[in-house]
Parts: sequence; C-alpha cells; structure tokens
Amino acid sequence: MLEISRWLLFLLLLQKGRYGFSQEPERKEGEECFKTGISSCGDCISSGQFCVWCKQLNFTKPGEQEAVRCDTRSQLMARGCLDDSIISPENSFKVVQNTPLSGSFNQRQTQQEAIQLAPQKVHLKLRPGMPQTFTLSFKRVEGYPMDLYYLMDLSYSMEDDLRSIKVLGAELFKALRSITEHAQIGFGAFVDKTVLPFTNTNKRKLANPCPKTEKNCQPAFGYRHVLSMTANENDFNEKVKKQGISGNLDPPEGSLDAMMQAAVCGSKIGWRNSSTRLIVLTTDAGFHMAGDGKLAGILQPNDGLCHLESNVNARNNEQDYPSVGQLAMQLEKHNIQPIFAVTLAVADVYKELSKMIPKSEVEVLSADSKNIVSLIRLAYDRLSSKVTMAHDDLPPNVRVTYTPICPKRGPAGEDEGVCNGVLVGQQIAFNVTVTAEGCMEEQDFTISPLGIKDTLKVTLSTTCDCECNDPQDKQHPQCNSKGQVNCGICSCNEGLVGRTCECSVGDKDENALRASCRRENGTECEGRGTCVCGRCDCHLTESGTSYHGDFCECDDDHCEKFANKLCGGNGRCLCGKCICNQGYEGSACHCKTSDDGCKTPGGSVCNDRGKCRCNQCECNEGYQRPFCEVCHGCQDPCQTKQTCIECLFQMGVSGKNCTTACTDSVKHKIVDMFTMTKKPCKLKDSDGCWITFKMEQLVGVDNYRAEILQNKECPELPNLYAIVGGSIAGVAVIGLLIMLLIKLLIYLKDKEEFKKFESEKARSKWAKADNPLFQNATTTVANPTFTGE
Repeated sequence: MLEISRWLLFLLLLQKGRYGFSQEPERKEGEECFKTGISSCGDCISSGQFCVWCKQLNFTKPGEQEAVRCDTRSQLMARGCLDDSIISPENSFKVVQNTPLSGSFNQRQTQQEAIQLAPQKVHLKLRPGMPQTFTLSFKRVEGYPMDLYYLMDLSYSMEDDLRSIKVLGAELFKALRSITEHAQIGFGAFVDKTVLPFTNTNKRKLANPCPKTEKNCQPAFGYRHVLSMTANENDFNEKVKKQGISGNLDPPEGSLDAMMQAAVCGSKIGWRNSSTRLIVLTTDAGFHMAGDGKLAGILQPNDGLCHLESNVNARNNEQDYPSVGQLAMQLEKHNIQPIFAVTLAVADVYKELSKMIPKSEVEVLSADSKNIVSLIRLAYDRLSSKVTMAHDDLPPNVRVTYTPICPKRGPAGEDEGVCNGVLVGQQIAFNVTVTAEGCMEEQDFTISPLGIKDTLKVTLSTTCDCECNDPQDKQHPQCNSKGQVNCGICSCNEGLVGRTCECSVGDKDENALRASCRRENGTECEGRGTCVCGRCDCHLTESGTSYHGDFCECDDDHCEKFANKLCGGNGRCLCGKCICNQGYEGSACHCKTSDDGCKTPGGSVCNDRGKCRCNQCECNEGYQRPFCEVCHGCQDPCQTKQTCIECLFQMGVSGKNCTTACTDSVKHKIVDMFTMTKKPCKLKDSDGCWITFKMEQLVGVDNYRAEILQNKECPELPNLYAIVGGSIAGVAVIGLLIMLLIKLLIYLKDKEEFKKFESEKARSKWAKADNPLFQNATTTVANPTFTGE
C-alpha cells in the first residue's frame, strides 16, 4: 500500500509538469541539502540529515555531474528517482547495560553499588546531521551515604565562630543522621599564604599572629587537614576542641587554595567512592584567586594537584592561588558540591562565585555561626532537589541537548537539563538528543548528573558509507561493459572515464577536451582541478574538502568570519557565501533573525523604507537610521507634490480628477486650521494666489498625508490712478528738490566769493604820492573849499 501511494505521488508530480505547473516541489522549512563537493553516496549521506542518494541507473542526464543524485527525498522523487532506489541510512541505538535503579541504600547488598542512573552503557551509530534521542532515568537513592568536609576560616575575626562549632558537634551529627544513617564528617582549616603582604613574616608574628599579644594564637598557616572522614562523633569533637585561632594581614583569605586541596586529596581526606560529597566553607571574608600570588612574587601557577604533607599544603608558598575555573573543574570532576556559609557582608561576593561553580549553594551565616547546622540542612535540601545533567569528554562536532521530564523544570534563563523540586526516591527522566555533525571514528563520552558518581557511557560512531547492494558484475552493461556499478555510478576500468565509461583518454583530441574545462577561455579548471574527458575533476582544499562547480570555481573555506568562526559558527560556507542556519542572518550569520529592533511605534518595520537585517534597519538611499524616518538627501515634498496639491485644492472646489497628478500618493484633507505640527508650505496657483498646506510622510516611500487650508491668499489689484498720480507728484517733488539744491549751492558759492573779496580788500594799503596824471587847478580865484597847505 505504501509503494502504491508513493507511485501515485510520483505520477501526480509528472502530471503537474505536463500541464504547465512547476515540477520543483516546495521544500519544507528547514529541509535543505547542501550538495557541495559531493562525488559519492558516502559524501552525500555525510553532508546532512535531509540528504539522500539515488542509486538508480541512468538517473543523471548527459552533462550533469553525479552530485545531482544527492538531494532531499522529495526533490529526487520529483526528478524521477524511485523510492526503492533511494539510499538513506538510519541511526542505530543499542542499550549495552541497563541495571535497574536501586530503591533504598539499606536494601542493597554490601558488595553492590547503589544504582541511581539508568541505562549505564549505550552504543550510538549516527548518520551525520541526524539527531538521535533516548531517555535517561535518574532516582536519588534513599539513605545514600554522605561525606561532609567542614572547612573553616581560622583567621582572628572568626574567634567566636570557632567557639560555637566546638559545642555544635552533636547537633551537626544529629542533622546529618536525619538525612542518612551512613554519614561521615571531616574537618579542615585555612587562613592564608604565610608570606608578605598576606601575612606578617616577623618571626614573633608568625608564631603568634593575633593582633592582641596577650592572646595565645596558633602559628600562621595556609591550609591544614585536621580530621579525615569519620562517623565517630567523639573524634570530631575532640579534634575541633583542640583548634585555636590564627591570623593574617589582609582581609581576603586562601579559601580557594584550601578547597582545591580538599577536593584533589581524596585518599587523605577520606572521600568514599559511593557517597554524596559536600564541602562546607565557613568564612567572614572574601578570597584570593589566581594572579594575587604575584603580589608576593609567586609566579608559578597552581597545578591542581595534591600537595598534603604532614596534613599541610607543602607548596602553599610556592604556587599561586587557583583560578575559579580550575577549582570548578576539580569539584565537578570529583563530584563535590560546595556550600558557602558566609556572613552577610560577603554574601554577594560568594553568590557571584556560586554562579561559576555548578551545584553550589550560598547561605548567610550568623555572626557567631550558631545557625550553621540549620544552614547545612537547608543547603543540602536545595542541592539534592536540583538535578542537572552534564557531559564530559565530548568529541568535536558532537552536540548533546537535554530535555527534562520532571515535576518542575529549571527556571527561565537557566540551562536546559535541569530538574528542580526532585524528592529523594522520586524517579525522573531526561530526553537526551545526540547529533554528530560529521564523520568520526568510534569515541566515548560520559553523561552524569552534577555531583553524582553514577555515569552513562556513550560509545559513538557514525555511518558514512552506503550499502547499495550493487551487482557484482565487473563488466556491467550500464558501463559499456568497461566497469562496474557502485551506487548507480560507473567505476570504470583503467584508461576510461565518463558517466558510462564511454570516454577513453587516448582517442579524443586533447585540446578540444581541455577547452571545455576552461571558463571564458581562462585557466583550466581554475587551477583547482584536472580536466578529465572534458570535465573538471576538482582537487581537495587544504582543509580536506573539495573544490566544486563545473570549473572548480567554488570552495567552502573562504567565507566571512565572525568571532574567528567561519560564518559565525551559525551557517555553512557555500562557494564563498554564508548560507545561514534557520534563525540567523547577516553576511557572516553573526546575528539572530529578529525585527524587534526595527519596529516603529506604529508597528511597521523600518517604516517600509528599508529592510531589517541583524535587528537593524538598512534604509533606502537617503533615509537615516534608526527607523528610516528622515531623508536628508531626498527632494522636499513641498516642491515635488505642488502639482498634486494644486489639483487636490481645485478638486475640492470643482471636483477635478487628480488621479494622474497624484497617483494615490497623497491622502488629503481641506481644513480651516492645521492640526499637523510640520512646517507650512506655500505654492502659487495659476491665478497668482497662494495655497498654504502641510505634508507628513506616512509608512512607505511615496505615501503622504496633507492638510490644505480652505482659504487661499490672493493679492488685491493695484490702483492705477494712485500709481500715476503718485508718480507725477513724486517727479515734481524730486524736480523741486533738485532746483532748491542747485539754488542753495549757487548761494553758498557766491557767499564764499564775497567773503574772499572782503578779506582781500581789508588787506590792501594805499600810497600817498602825487599822481602824475593828476595836477592841481591853476586859478586865481580862491576855492572856498580848498585851503592848501
């Protein structure tokens, strides 16, 4: 029935092609097959989970490369490949060991291990790119043993805390035994490195580092292991009561140093193989970390190894403090869960530290540590109720994800693979999905809950070869009896090439064959391949992939990088261009697909004047980010839309049709008063009147809203009589003024000449001599008016 259905689908596709419909089926979202560098069935099935191979004879057309045999199932069937000729290997999953989960720790035999994780061993054989999901079950065993190592800061400020812990031993053991009967406790102490500037190196101060000299403090030390794991309450009380306070100079302590030694010195601490391991760190100060040792001239990095000799760290002053990453790695490796019981003043510091150390808790300690017992119980309940799956030794190009099946999943933003609120004895599960991105040899990795010894061993290999059940005929007719068929492709005898071994290198014109391997008369096969029977046989790149294309013009190693990863690690390089995975975009697939940052308050994307790429608007020419609102380089619509506005104004008066003038680009309204806040625009119509309007660009490129004032401003006609009369009067007044000015100038000139004459007259002097031309009269008659001298 299934075969009939597939044949009907095939015939339907052919029928669509006959009647003009496209024979190219629509690809389902996410179903892509990247056929780069494909030359065999093995290459095909290794290139992605949706790639399958068609082994059908005569499937390729003349001139086509064999890479067309590799595509999605729907594409191959559309091209005519029969379903039984499609090679698509499936994943293989086998459970090797699956011991049932244990119930109570008390119910097991003493020589057996309690089983909290099932299965314990599986074998996966995966096709590259095809995920495989299986279920992993977990149940915390009731009464499971607990090892608690109490690591205490014995600097001088912890004096009252030491007095409290000396009398709280009984309560501490009682609290642990309420959790499990198989509880043990150990004790260790720390201060800091005994070198300057961390500790006063004066001999007297090293012997008694307390600030008050009358107090008898124990000598300064870095880390001291006091008591190995014991179930004997008296041993614990006796050892703790013998402890004395010590001191150092600076506030931060050597906490990380002490935790590192407690974690890696398992045999000396007494950690059991099958137990819940806890380190309770009590302190009222911060911590030194890697790099701080340089202040004391200590340059050797911490090696993360055990250096306990005579119960003290023999390399305390020779190696730097460990880094937070080093400590987190060792705690996870040895399945140790830390509880930081610290005072309120430094609680925030240790909360930040806890974020970097998986399976850790922070509790606020009272000033005298009297609440330590309740804090330990509270922190343990939180740690035991949270189950986090993690993996180790994961091979390259392998991805593992976890989907919890539990009463309460991790909070939003927390990593997947977390179950919260898990009770002791309650069975939960995780769906584990494993994906191999490429071919690989058989390798192992482990999966385990953080802080739990139980592990799942996963043996992983890949299927990168095809089982095509080819005929054994070495002289197959399909290959012109000159070769045998291998998954639909002819494997030709020596000296023969071609799709059906039809081409002999010796009987063809070499120049003609080589010419067909040159693109635009360029280099043969772009210098990246060998011309074989007129077709390019491409070479491998330096990375081991193959050049591809009809002329070997493409390679998949030289695409844009982001964060030093090809295509940002979020896509594939195809012929020099990044093809992004679903949900990513950008030239280097460096950003997630989203248009949230491009949306305007009105809900449009980039105001429809650009495209949203990498959550940013790429605006059309001239428009400005962030939302392509303003265009500084565009023409002013007050100028470009004048014809349309005049037409719209006249349409309101005479009903004129403005379809041609406006092309539906302006939505207008005739108003008595503007409601827009834009600047007003004016245009002069054919009557010489001014039309006032305002424009606002809407979403889109050529889309505007306009408000046009109903009343236009028309100037009054001029008064000709007034103009002529005014002109004549003006001319007369000007002429009169000119004449008066001339008269004034003449008057001033005459006045100046007269003054000059008067001045010369005043300066002249007359002589008293006789004028020879004038003689006195000679008469005898006396002149009564003249007497003479």
